Amino acid sequence: MASTTFNMKFFALLMSSFAIIQMAIAGDPGILTDFIVPPNVTNIDGNFFTFTGMRALLGGFPTVFRVTKASLAEFLALNGESVSYAVLEFPAGTINPPHTHPRASELLFLTQGTLQVGFVDTTNKLFNKTLQMGDIFVFPKGLAHFQYNDDVKFPAIAISAFGSANAGAVSLPNTLFTTGIDDNVLAKSFKTDFATIKALKAGLAPEP
Repeated sequence: MASTTFNMKFFALLMSSFAIIQMAIAGDPGILTDFIVPPNVTNIDGNFFTFTGMRALLGGFPTVFRVTKASLAEFLALNGESVSYAVLEFPAGTINPPHTHPRASELLFLTQGTLQVGFVDTTNKLFNKTLQMGDIFVFPKGLAHFQYNDDVKFPAIAISAFGSANAGAVSLPNTLFTTGIDDNVLAKSFKTDFATIKALKAGLAPEP
């Protein structure tokens, strides 16, 4: 009997280990080399693995919300590495509107100020929190979330890490109101009138 119990526990542990491994590799596709070299690159040295785009952050604080990213689009060495990075700068009273990252979870670390954050799960339950400097908050993959610096005097800075080299971002306001979805569809969806929809569209500019 003891042997049977041990075997069952061992089997359960083995299955759990496989499940954890599958979760760990469920991000970007794995690669079979140490790293991926772009087809047009012939000389690989330390420069290829260095990203200098964050130096721009030293040039002064912005007057509007700004995201500085180190993702696959900006940093080719991330291809196949399942990681990326962003610095979010919030002047007083600014917001990062509701959005999703379809290909990755986000781990946000607040390094300055305070920040209101939250996400909504698939049961429409809101999980929100006021972060203090030094706090970390996770936004689950694919769920709509936001960040808001409600301090009217002081800025906030956060660093976000993603479990994908190309997490993607879908801004809900821009997706709904600047992509050509028919006004009738939007009016019926939000149970409002055309005038309200047109006013919302007028207040948003398409993203470049």
